[in-house]
Amino acid sequence: MKQHDGAKMSRISIRCGTMAAGCALLFAALPAQAGAVPANPGVQVKDMDTSVRPGDDFYTYANGAWLKTSEIPADRSSVGSFLVASNATESQLKTVMADLLTKPVDPGSDAQKIRDYYRAYLDTAAIEAKGMAPVKADLDRFAAITDKVSLSRVLGQQIRADLDPLNATNFHTENLFGLFVTQALTGGQVVPYLMQGGLGMPEREYYLSTDPKMVAIQTQYRAYIAKLLTDAGLAQGDAQARADAIYALEMKIAQAHVGREESEDFQHATTLWTRADLPAKAPGLDWDAFLAGANITWTGNFAAYQAKAIPALSALVASEPLSVWKDWLAFHQVSQYAAVLPKKLDDDRFAFYGTVLSGVAQQRPRDKRALASVNNALGDALARIYVGRYFPASSKTRIQGMVVNIKAAFTNRIQALDWMAPSTKAEAIAKVKGIIVGIGYPDTWEDYSGLTVSPNEAYANAVAASKFDTVHQLAKLGKPLDRNEWWLTSQTVNALNLPVQNALNFPAAILQKPFFDPTADAAYNYGAVGAVIGHEISHSFDNQGAAFDATGALRNWWTDQDLKRFDAAGKMLAEEFSAYEPYPGLHIKGDLTLSENIADVAGLAASLDAYHASLHGAKAPVIDGMTGDQRFFLAFAQTWATKYREAALRNIVATNGHAPGQYRALTVRNLDAWYDAFGVKPGDKLYLPPEKRAKIW
Repeated sequence: MKQHDGAKMSRISIRCGTMAAGCALLFAALPAQAGAVPANPGVQVKDMDTSVRPGDDFYTYANGAWLKTSEIPADRSSVGSFLVASNATESQLKTVMADLLTKPVDPGSDAQKIRDYYRAYLDTAAIEAKGMAPVKADLDRFAAITDKVSLSRVLGQQIRADLDPLNATNFHTENLFGLFVTQALTGGQVVPYLMQGGLGMPEREYYLSTDPKMVAIQTQYRAYIAKLLTDAGLAQGDAQARADAIYALEMKIAQAHVGREESEDFQHATTLWTRADLPAKAPGLDWDAFLAGANITWTGNFAAYQAKAIPALSALVASEPLSVWKDWLAFHQVSQYAAVLPKKLDDDRFAFYGTVLSGVAQQRPRDKRALASVNNALGDALARIYVGRYFPASSKTRIQGMVVNIKAAFTNRIQALDWMAPSTKAEAIAKVKGIIVGIGYPDTWEDYSGLTVSPNEAYANAVAASKFDTVHQLAKLGKPLDRNEWWLTSQTVNALNLPVQNALNFPAAILQKPFFDPTADAAYNYGAVGAVIGHEISHSFDNQGAAFDATGALRNWWTDQDLKRFDAAGKMLAEEFSAYEPYPGLHIKGDLTLSENIADVAGLAASLDAYHASLHGAKAPVIDGMTGDQRFFLAFAQTWATKYREAALRNIVATNGHAPGQYRALTVRNLDAWYDAFGVKPGDKLYLPPEKRAKIW
């Protein structure tokens, strides 16, 4: 599950200790749910607008008062439940950091590294005094490039393990190629994935679109390149001419890229190349020099994730002038690390990426950005302290019970399908039973003993942390897949489905209000965090996840007839979402968001079944005039209450695999129980005839 403001997910949908792999078919009893009726319905009645008919506009019915009164903070592109939980987590981490800053820590310990990294980031006086000196060695590396071999070596030195196409649908890197390390899609070895990169703007559509709003952004990006070159002292003549040459190179890179829809289709990404295939199939780049620069000594297969783009990008290394590549490298190095360089560069970057691309008016306070940077660099070290203080064992036990219930509900739904062949059902049930569920935090923590952190070198710290994470990822090559590996830090408000691991991550930070309230009625928690849990389980059976088997290998385990029925249901759901139009002429991309929408529909249905089963035959209590099913659906809609700045919303529609929150809340249209709960009838604006309701799993 992704939030839209913004890898280990501090490494940067829903995409999305370990429980036993087996799926109990009996529903677990949840603590404090039997007996007396809870007084807390969980639902925020004050946020509703009951003057609206739920069948006409359920999102406003659930959130109308909140929409009228809530304001997007000046330093944010949106506001909603994710921000509420993120702010709570941020406050908790601020307390942790205050203790680390004032209490003795052991020399060389993780606590000292956290403290030193934070202090260096906050020391803007030292950063200003150093000027461009910290980045000089990197700029000198670029200036020393004399031929295509040395260019290739430097391009390899720049590569980072900063992408995650499978777990987090993260496809963007400013380096020419991106790197990801996990089991090959077809199973077997853990391999390095080579991926397209090299763009400063979010993706190819920003360069290739002729829409007037996109054209305006293109002009502003060229201006940003020129300003950054000037303010960094790199212009050496006509800054705009250099900027235009960099932009022209990126335009060629964008033209070489495959589109987002193809990138998100794993069936296009199964290509494996041998080490010898790299120069043969992607000439132009000197692959020996590139891999040496990247310290990749791996001699096994490489996953060519975007196999059509890699040769085109490699060819550009040979065809484009060295001088432009050197300027491109210098620009991106300064731009990516602007936050730990002089303030004018930091301000330049924010003006484009914050204001132009996301509509954000002001930069976040430095201390909050410092905390976020520590999260990215030393996420597990901070997580160990965080969960010890703020994630009680009782919450973990409660969530484990819900997971057992929802997995059981999903299994029961599979068994009840009347259109699926027994062989396909058996494979699906085996996959559900085999899911490894991580709740709160990982069983093992990352070891940071090899990371050197200085109390007064912010730039060096940031570079060292990104290199350290890449080394950590490359160390997995040649080893068995660790199915228990976490890709999120515990303090991340998010959740993930990990398809090749057949596993789920539910960090501690999302297991709090407004997603989980231990004092609230079961209907609320199943509608809120239960839907998140169901969503992540369902990702194993969306249009992408359903292609993976129980071992995490991409394998067709469907009969032809079953697959046709499944694809038809997905097509109907894609059409439903493509009809949504947040601005005139701007439609949701139903195909791009299909996997997330399938997971929402199937996850919500499974969570509702689990809620009903948790009542053990008793009638759900009516609380504050709301039935159990009404509280369930309202909880779901309220977790998706979101307000976006227009620039941010347009960005999401163009690039994100998730529909905006107001449309995710309308998932309820596909569940028969919603119609019964709120008396929705033909003629109501949101009414879908039964045959148009997507029945998936």
